[in-house]
Amino acid sequence: MVSALFERILIATDGSEKNRAALDEALLIARTCNAPMYAVYVIDARAIASAAGDIPLGDTYRMYQAEAEGALSRVRDRAGELKVETSVLEGNPAAEVVRFAAENSIDLIVIATQGKKGLERLLLGSVAEEIIRSAHCKVLVVK
Repeated sequence: MVSALFERILIATDGSEKNRAALDEALLIARTCNAPMYAVYVIDARAIASAAGDIPLGDTYRMYQAEAEGALSRVRDRAGELKVETSVLEGNPAAEVVRFAAENSIDLIVIATQGKKGLERLLLGSVAEEIIRSAHCKVLVVK
């Protein structure tokens, strides 16, 4: 019976258009399994520090907070009647997603891959890869 397959589903979103396919998959699985869905947006502490050079730190943080709230609002809108609990987290994106999943007994993490290659991937790492390596549960990566 598929309804018992996943009981708690987590979508990690960055608000990008590339994330839309992952969100659609997460919503489909949540509806099929009649499971609650959780959506998180992680404000990367490193991004705030690097962006704060030209903009005051408080303004930078508010900018990222508004971006996070907008991304999570779009998740709620697309979810319609499906129950979605949203959270804004701060820190290392992969570590925070994995921590949240463990603390909330998540069965499945759904994430998008950004498709970075070459030097960009080497320098920035892959959040999806890091989540796959360290998550306690299943991870679905959507291209």
